[in-house]
Amino acid sequence: MQIPLKIAEPTPLQDRLQRPLRELRMSVIDRCNFRCTYCMPADSLHGRGIFLPLVKLLTDHEIKDLVQAFVDLGVRKLRITGGEPLVRPGLPGLIQALAAIPKLTDIALTTNGVILPRLADDLAAAGLGRITVSLDTLDEAILDRMSGGKAKLSQILNGISAAESAGFTHIKINTVVQRGVNDHTIMDLLAHFRGSGHSVRLIEYMDVGNCNHWNLTEVVPSAEWIKKINAKWPIRPVQRRTAAETAQRYEYVDGQGEIGLISSISVPFCGGCTRARITADGIFYTCLFANKGTNLMPLVRHNQDRDELRERIRSVWERREDRYSEERGQPGHDQKKVEMYRMGG
Repeated sequence: MQIPLKIAEPTPLQDRLQRPLRELRMSVIDRCNFRCTYCMPADSLHGRGIFLPLVKLLTDHEIKDLVQAFVDLGVRKLRITGGEPLVRPGLPGLIQALAAIPKLTDIALTTNGVILPRLADDLAAAGLGRITVSLDTLDEAILDRMSGGKAKLSQILNGISAAESAGFTHIKINTVVQRGVNDHTIMDLLAHFRGSGHSVRLIEYMDVGNCNHWNLTEVVPSAEWIKKINAKWPIRPVQRRTAAETAQRYEYVDGQGEIGLISSISVPFCGGCTRARITADGIFYTCLFANKGTNLMPLVRHNQDRDELRERIRSVWERREDRYSEERGQPGHDQKKVEMYRMGG
């Protein structure tokens, strides 16, 4: 009897800390229709033309080539980010092209939700799997202040409703929490989404970039929320699906859904990080808090050698040893960083 050959999976690409490459966050544009204080504060822009000229943005074809190269090296999950990705013209067509890549099992998108009423159906039809909507409070005055006067609560809620109607039944709600800014409104936000099927994720205010005036005193440690939420609605921890999962998940004991806590400041999770990031102009970063990256644009715009592109990505990842959140505050780590609206969160 002939025993069939067993095809072994190739050895996963790993960095110097044995972290595999499994997820890619792809920024498709650095522009945004909001001016959130923790990301792109208007008072730090001074009206300057700081955004990339459209000719410098990766084309749809170039983005697909880049994503394909990362998939060849082990990436299975892709998140589309910005800026605000929905302001990129023709985004559903790009999603459709990316969804056709074999072995790419999950495509998600992070948005402020305002343009979802116009695009949610097309995104679903194109093959987008999941949506995360950023919403920091239900208090309209505070939302106005945190968004630089750009966000309207009704528009964001309408966007969530449009996504629901398009078939996105389990939406994540990302909420950046700042002490003295919106922390007193969080319980109302949780109450609103309890039982909806959507999961609110409370994110500790992070020192991403240089222009958000970050201060440690404005961070509310996730442990405070666990205690406070449990006192009102009993919760219990949910086991992480993978070591790379960024959120500590909890479920309401009464069955009304889940919440997540992303604790980059108080409980760093660098040890499980398997995420690479690409900016809209093709710069490859290996950490959210990076201050330098690798320009891949020449390898996709002026060079058709896919092997060379893959080898460049491989060499960068194999040298990776980032663990900024674990080393925060140590000498040498008070550095300028790439702004979050360029990095893509």
